Amino acid sequence: MNVLRTAAGWELFRGALHAHHGAEDDALWPSLCQALDGRPFPLARLEVLEAERAALALLLVAIDRTLADPDAALDLFGELTGSLVTGLRGHLRHEEEAILPLVQTILGEEQWEHFGSVHARRIEADVARILPWLLDGVAERTAAVILRQLLPESAHHTYAHLWRPAYAVLDRWGGRGALTVTGRP
Repeated sequence: MNVLRTAAGWELFRGALHAHHGAEDDALWPSLCQALDGRPFPLARLEVLEAERAALALLLVAIDRTLADPDAALDLFGELTGSLVTGLRGHLRHEEEAILPLVQTILGEEQWEHFGSVHARRIEADVARILPWLLDGVAERTAAVILRQLLPESAHHTYAHLWRPAYAVLDRWGGRGALTVTGRP
């Protein structure tokens, strides 16, 4: 448990999840709710996702509290992290199966781009750490397409020669501390 408290991977995960959910709150859910006004079934799906997100947020807080408590039982920590994994898998499956099709059919390109820009602003301070983490394991061709969408051309060199190499040597789960990378797009 002590290792996770200082692990860069835990910090990256928490930060990315918080940014994603915040961007949904600011730019995605309001547009969806407005577009779905008077359609109770799709609105109920959004409410279910909101409840799942609230549960995930509570689990993150509980895990952090457990990590901070030197007397916390290991089985409690295991139960909480197991619940987080299970809850997050279910939440992501619901988003992909129930909400993404709604987003694709209801929201226009302008609203979707707005969500993307809000999301980008929310991770902007940590983009040097979060972007290589998000693209870890993604095929080079797919990563190139994503980078073209997310970063100005002038930042591609910084990503390839500074951010990605720094991430590659990062001890994400060994607890040797957080990653510090400089160089902004």
